[in-house]
Amino acid sequence: MLAQALRKRLGKAAKDEQGFTLIELLAVIVIMGIIAVIAIPMISGLIKNTGDKADLATARQIYEASRMYITTELDGKIDSQVIDVIGTAPTDSAAGTGLQGLKFLETPLVLPSTKANIVTGSTINYSGGKLADNSSGYAVLITDGTVTKKFTAEEVLKTKLK
Repeated sequence: MLAQALRKRLGKAAKDEQGFTLIELLAVIVIMGIIAVIAIPMISGLIKNTGDKADLATARQIYEASRMYITTELDGKIDSQVIDVIGTAPTDSAAGTGLQGLKFLETPLVLPSTKANIVTGSTINYSGGKLADNSSGYAVLITDGTVTKKFTAEEVLKTKLK
C-alpha cells in the first residue's frame, strides 16, 4: 500500500515499469569495469606466484630424488658432484644415467609454470657432501628447453613437501 502511494506520488504507475533505465545500466557497467581493473592484476599475480612455487616444489622433488640416489647408489657418500636430472634409460648393455634414467624420478617430469617436459641440461650440484650453490650461484637448474629456472640451495632446503 505504501509502495503504491509512492509510485503514484512519483508519477509512475506499476504497469509502466518494464526494465532498467539507461543510466542504471551504465552505472552497473562502470562499477563492473572498476572491479575488473582492480581484480585482473591481482589474479594474474596470484597465477604467476603459484607457478613459481610449483617450480620450487619440483626443485625440492629433484633434491629428494638425488638424496635417494646418493643413499642407494653411492652408499651415502658424495663429495663434489653435479648430478644430471635427465639421463638415459638403462639398457641390456648399459646402466642408465641421470635421476630420471635411473628411475628416481617419474617420466615425464614437467616444469609446472610452463607445463613442458624438463629436458637434458637440468642438474643438481653437491659440494662438500651437501647441496650447494655452484660458482654461478645456484644449486638446482631446471630447463624445459625454452625456460630455465635456477634455485639456490637455501631456497630448495627451506621448501617443505606436503
